[in-house]
Amino acid sequence: MKYLTPEIIAEVTGGEYVGNDSSRETHVAGAVRDNRDVRPGNLFVCIRGERADGHSFANSAYGAGAACCLAERHIPDAIGPYVLVGSTLSALKTLGTHYRMQFSIPVVGVTGSVGKTSAKEMAAAVLGAKYKVLKTPENLNNEIGVPLTLLSLDESHEAAVIEMGISEFGEMSRLAAMVRPDICIMTNIGYSHLKELGDLDGVLRAKSEVFAYMTSEGVAVMNGDDDLLRGYDPKVRKVTYGLGQNNDFHAENVRTEGTDAVICDIVSGIGRFSITIPAYGRHLVSAALSGAAAGYTLGMTADEIIRGIRDYTPVDGRANVTDTGFITLIDDSYNANPNSVRAALESLAALPGRHVAILGDMLNLGEQSDALHYGIGAFAAESGVASLICCGDSAAFICDGYASTGGKAHKHFLSNNELIAHLPSALQKGDYVLVKASNSMRFAEIADNIRQL
Repeated sequence: MKYLTPEIIAEVTGGEYVGNDSSRETHVAGAVRDNRDVRPGNLFVCIRGERADGHSFANSAYGAGAACCLAERHIPDAIGPYVLVGSTLSALKTLGTHYRMQFSIPVVGVTGSVGKTSAKEMAAAVLGAKYKVLKTPENLNNEIGVPLTLLSLDESHEAAVIEMGISEFGEMSRLAAMVRPDICIMTNIGYSHLKELGDLDGVLRAKSEVFAYMTSEGVAVMNGDDDLLRGYDPKVRKVTYGLGQNNDFHAENVRTEGTDAVICDIVSGIGRFSITIPAYGRHLVSAALSGAAAGYTLGMTADEIIRGIRDYTPVDGRANVTDTGFITLIDDSYNANPNSVRAALESLAALPGRHVAILGDMLNLGEQSDALHYGIGAFAAESGVASLICCGDSAAFICDGYASTGGKAHKHFLSNNELIAHLPSALQKGDYVLVKASNSMRFAEIADNIRQL
């Protein structure tokens, strides 16, 4: 039984069905939390947010075709059935767990400090050469997004790739209990959420909670170039990937075709084969290796893996390249931590011409924040960044590190508007311009302004 009805939802969640008896057996397909996303047959999950209460939009959801609502308080004048539970978030996770267990298809979980979304998209592209794949949309990788994604499974899906993002101890256990991955890709252990997790060892402990929710037949696909992951024993079969030749899947002859593509050879147990990644960024080689390892684990051939990687498409805000006719913009504004910024600067350094880095605060770095920002500035200077433009309180330390290591041209601003006003005089025709900061710094608006220059 791979479907849900209001009655089943009530039974699974321990909730109370409210509505006409004739609607108890209505088939429910998929779940959403935003009434604007409702499609006919969906379950609308009423979640109380900081700015809005989903219960207020229940009748709008019914009007858009929702078959049922999940609610934690009675819905006045409801025009459709709903299931009343103590907590919609808890009930959503319970329902996601139940529904996931109805499927015996291979499920790939993706986690790590940096590159989760790229690895998720790459694994989905690779598997897509052989299977019909459900993947986490955008970055819905938390305790709301994961069960919503799982509830999107249907009988046409032959595999799933689910991204899992965490910020505290215990969160991975809650996610993995729903996902139950057969394969887990772990990209790296980096400087993220240090305020909650303390240090890199804490990050590893938090991420590795996932392995307790894998069966003995599970496979851990781990970045063997990462110092902590290299020697870690996940208690399941381990397949390593990376640039180092000691990895089960490693890359050789890595080269770029400007901002259009990255080419390399993958060397593994299925031989040597050349791949072309149709996107910008040398960091995507690691994503391709992890996707190839996952595909190989599921019995895919080299030709299928090559074809899948060729179908990869980057997600908006993650190293998207735009030639404005004046400069080349590398919009990596979605998020940032020290590992991802270093990787972005390395990819920038591989391009010809003059390099400009527009960098902002990297958040949730705890007591190491100042030193980590300073180190990024030093690395930018060492990477040959000709002009550094920063915004944010902590970003002042990026400028300090840049100047201390020989960087000449640098500016620091406290607001995006001040930075944007400076851009026309700071950028030169033909520049390659990287834009990167933590998401809440709203650097997407800076990237949008650059596109208009």
